[in-house]
Amino acid sequence: MDIILKYFPALTGRQIDQFRRLEPLYREWNEKINVISRKDIGALYEKHVLHSLAIAAVIRFAPGAQIVDIGTGGGFPGIPLAIMFPEAEFLLTDSIGKKIRVTKEIAGALGLDHVATFHGRVESVRGREFDYAVSRAVAPLGELWDWIRPAIRKGRQTGAFVNGLFCLKGGDLTAEIADSGLRPHLWEMEKIFAEPSLAEKYVVYVPAR
Repeated sequence: MDIILKYFPALTGRQIDQFRRLEPLYREWNEKINVISRKDIGALYEKHVLHSLAIAAVIRFAPGAQIVDIGTGGGFPGIPLAIMFPEAEFLLTDSIGKKIRVTKEIAGALGLDHVATFHGRVESVRGREFDYAVSRAVAPLGELWDWIRPAIRKGRQTGAFVNGLFCLKGGDLTAEIADSGLRPHLWEMEKIFAEPSLAEKYVVYVPAR
C-alpha cells in the first residue's frame, strides 16, 4: 500500500481505505477462485495496482466519462482506476464467468457504485458507447482496437485526450505496432514510476479520430 501513497499522495481518506482493503479482499477471493498468480499476490500493489494506475498518471478521466475495461480478469485495470476516479462510470467486461464474479464482488465490497460488470466479450455489449477503453495485455493492439473501435465515441474529448483506447503492454512492441497499422502514443512506465519491476512496460494510447 505504501507504494501507492508514494506516487499518489493526494488520495482522499475514502480512497486510501479502498486501496488498503484490496489486498485482504483479493487474498480471500484468490483462495476460492484463482484470479491472480499465487506468486504475485504478495506483490499485489506493485505488480497489479500500481501497474493499473499508470493510466491514471497519464490521463485524469473527467467526471461523467464512460470507460469500458476490456478483459478485466480479476478487475485490472478497472477497479484501481474506479477508485481513482469515483465520478466516472466504468463497465468491466470479461468472457470468463468466475473472473467477472470476483470483480463484481470486490467492487461491491468496496462500495464502487459507479462500476458495472458484464460477462461476455466486449464486442457483445450492445447499445453502449464509451469515451475511453482501457485494458491490460489481453490481445495484440490491432485486435484490441478492432474490438472496441465501433463503441468509442468519435470526435469527442472527455478530458485532456481525444476519446480512445489506453492499454498496458510490455516488451518490444515494434512488430505489434507495425502489424496493427496504428500510430499510438507510448509512455514508458519506468519513467512514470521509478520501479525496476516496470521496466519495458508501457502505457499505449490510440485516439479515435
